[in-house]
Amino acid sequence: MITQKKVIALLVAGIVIGSGCAVSQTYSEEELGLRKVDLYSEKNVVADNTAYSTAAAGESKVFERSYENAPPMIPHDVEGMLDMSKDNNACLGCHLPEVAEAVKATPIPKSHFFDMRTQKVLTELSQARFNCSQCHAPQSNNEPLVKNEFKPDFRAKDAQSRSHLLDSLNEGVK
Repeated sequence: MITQKKVIALLVAGIVIGSGCAVSQTYSEEELGLRKVDLYSEKNVVADNTAYSTAAAGESKVFERSYENAPPMIPHDVEGMLDMSKDNNACLGCHLPEVAEAVKATPIPKSHFFDMRTQKVLTELSQARFNCSQCHAPQSNNEPLVKNEFKPDFRAKDAQSRSHLLDSLNEGVK
């Protein structure tokens, strides 16, 4: 048997749901996407050219990491460097740890010299990590299409410029 309290609760729930639907905002087609044109004008839309840095390696401004242990962005020109294989990788010439400090480059972190499957430290770059552009991308100088209000919270002072991923990989795992 339905009690009076249940009937009142159902009526209140119905009113709340109904009023929420009644005041829902509608958007025009021009407001739906990032391009600000109607959905049927796709063939007339031309994207802005991407403005990558043309500064040579070693002469560019290093970008802050987006969040703790984020792969750093590539701040320099990468023309001719991105066709890489495990036997041919232009990034290693400057970013291997034993060379990086001398050329003022960001050294490849310890996590790239570690085999996650066997849990063993390697003497050379892990073969799973030779494709640098899989995680690291050139920084574009274009204005963002959407405002980003994210503020990273770094736990260590040097976390904006260094990775501590290998040290914290299993943090909290029991």
